[in-house]
Amino acid sequence: MAPIQSVYDYVFTKIKDFTMSNTIDEIRGEIDALHEAGTYKTEPVLSGPMGPTVKLVGGAEVINLCSNNYLGLANHPDVVAGAKKAMDKYGNGTASVRFICGTFSIHLELEKVIAEFCGTEKATTYVSCWNANEAFVPSLIGPGDAVISDELNHASIIDACRLCSKKAQRLIYKHSDMDDLARCLDEAKGARRKLVFTDGVFSMEGDLADLPGIVKAAKAHDALVAVDDSHAHGVVGRTGKGTPEHFGVTVDIVTGTIGKALGGAAGGFIAAASPIIELMVQRSRPQLFSNALPPAVAGGALAALALLKREPNRVAHLQENVAYLRDGLTKLGYEVLQSPTAILPIIVGDTAKALRLADAMLENGVLITGFGFPVVPEGTARLRAQVSSVHTRNHLDQALKAFGAIRDK
Repeated sequence: MAPIQSVYDYVFTKIKDFTMSNTIDEIRGEIDALHEAGTYKTEPVLSGPMGPTVKLVGGAEVINLCSNNYLGLANHPDVVAGAKKAMDKYGNGTASVRFICGTFSIHLELEKVIAEFCGTEKATTYVSCWNANEAFVPSLIGPGDAVISDELNHASIIDACRLCSKKAQRLIYKHSDMDDLARCLDEAKGARRKLVFTDGVFSMEGDLADLPGIVKAAKAHDALVAVDDSHAHGVVGRTGKGTPEHFGVTVDIVTGTIGKALGGAAGGFIAAASPIIELMVQRSRPQLFSNALPPAVAGGALAALALLKREPNRVAHLQENVAYLRDGLTKLGYEVLQSPTAILPIIVGDTAKALRLADAMLENGVLITGFGFPVVPEGTARLRAQVSSVHTRNHLDQALKAFGAIRDK
């Protein structure tokens, strides 16, 4: 029996090795094809903190136009001090999930502040907004329910909708098309529970959701409205509270991140009425099976939210910088969407071209990202400029000079 088993093991191992070798070769071929097409992505390596300028490994300091550090708080002394203080008090983390080993008091403190910021009864936190979105939708929407999503929503919302029960309706409406949203709501009229989920600021387009239209349509069909305001918090609205503040409307659920304007580290949240948050705590898998937010991240976020409350002029200055760069790009002949957000996409069409232009900008002292497929649809590749409140006019003028140089080429 032993010799037969040995032969079997030998043959099985050879077949497995052959299959694995073929798979690796196929993947290697896919990577080589990206190089040949000029669409292979590389990431800059930084040797210092995130700011209006950044230092690259090798010593070059360049204007930073690709960060979500909208309020310039990622390296603010108060935020860094808040993170250090929290780590000194609570250590590095919970080392387990919250319901097993407990919740640190700093988590509850942060969640109270987030709820106040969003104007809701309660909030709960996750290690990212991606986690928060994937926690929220499948926990709320079950068999016999319906979720309705804008076609240009962030990938985290798309994946969250895909995680819903197969017995739930998953409907998609054309981007910011209220007539098509009404069609979807009519199609879902028999659903037990209906949810319309949209980005507040669409991260690749830089435009705002038609929140007044969405809220009006949802109310007429007894549907809940959820907004992912990750790119809106700290950016739009008089005091940076996002798209509901900007439009003067109220929504049922807000998801967002503390990894962009609100500290720049990591972390996400859901803010809503108490029963919805309790449902998330009881059922959402990313909270039941993932560690709590690291204390340093919570401490930094608390400091960032306090700074925003204390210095709302940061939002006004950011909006001034956005308008200045958008006006300068328009004068150079670039077509940029008119929007109050801090995202300025410049459509160039071809992915390889977008990456080449980003390289050319770096040669001119500006770090900016070229986006192509699969991040955006084929044929809509773009450069995406992102503005911060701590950019000076000199920074923006240098950036505009670089845009002029690549335009002339």
